[in-house]
Amino acid sequence: MRIATFHGHGGPETLVLGEAPEPRAGRDEVLIRVRAAGVNRADVLQREGRYPPPPGTPQWPGLEVAGEIAAIGDAVTRWNVGDAVCALLPGGGYAEVVTVDAGLVLPVPPGLTMTEAGGLMEAACTVQSNLQAADARAGERLLVHGGSGGVGHLAIQIGAALGLEVWATAGGSDRADRCATLGAHPIDYRSDDFQAVMSEAGGAHVILDVVGGAYLSRNVDALATGGRLVVIGMQRGARAELNLGTLLTKRARVIGTTLRSRPLHERRAIVAAVEEQVWPLVPESVRPIVHATVPLERASDAHRALEGGEVFGKVVLTTDD
Repeated sequence: MRIATFHGHGGPETLVLGEAPEPRAGRDEVLIRVRAAGVNRADVLQREGRYPPPPGTPQWPGLEVAGEIAAIGDAVTRWNVGDAVCALLPGGGYAEVVTVDAGLVLPVPPGLTMTEAGGLMEAACTVQSNLQAADARAGERLLVHGGSGGVGHLAIQIGAALGLEVWATAGGSDRADRCATLGAHPIDYRSDDFQAVMSEAGGAHVILDVVGGAYLSRNVDALATGGRLVVIGMQRGARAELNLGTLLTKRARVIGTTLRSRPLHERRAIVAAVEEQVWPLVPESVRPIVHATVPLERASDAHRALEGGEVFGKVVLTTDD
């Protein structure tokens, strides 16, 4: 089968087309013929050598796919050959065929294209698990950093659908306006100070942050009393100083989470929660925006697009010749 894999670590040019033996489904697994694979920031970090895959995972990237089931393991009872599904992977999604634990698979929601489904699973699981970690409740203010991103644009929609008052940062008025159409109060971080805006609004009860170190202090300042900051990315640094006095005064919490490296039983539980709480919202209230589709053999171009800063939503690889 064809794969998009790394020729060393470095820039997008290190991502090249290759071949690998077609896998076989294990006892608790399904084999999926991939039609679409989402491209995520974590893939870029892996390409750069900063986010190695878990042991036993394929060395090429890809955290989510959509396609049809081609085979099932002996212990699998829910799925059948031919089912249209999407799946959360620990890696290896940039391929024509993948195997995955059957508990990390969900049906493609009615009304979505296979391409849209290919860019849904990882972000939906990230948002759901982190809103749960923050104990986010309807009526609270949610600040989403990077509202135009692959995770952010779905966080806006999911948060709004669950009854949260959503605010979102984005770079530039056009991107901020698009966040508004998804259900957020927009903040253009190029012209507005999100800390001041949120403080004036009463503070954020929950913040989902992909920026990391550069925003740590300002995020804590932007929290309401009892607020929760959930750090889900480190795009601008892994280290920062924090005024613990502010944290204590606000009785706030800083929560760090990951998804890919969690034990299998935890990832299964997250996928089950997504099916229960997010899938009923798709596509009427929640729908992934596909900025561009790129053939598998041009995966390097997909990474260039993601790093170029102009993507709104998701870039999705396709395997069709």
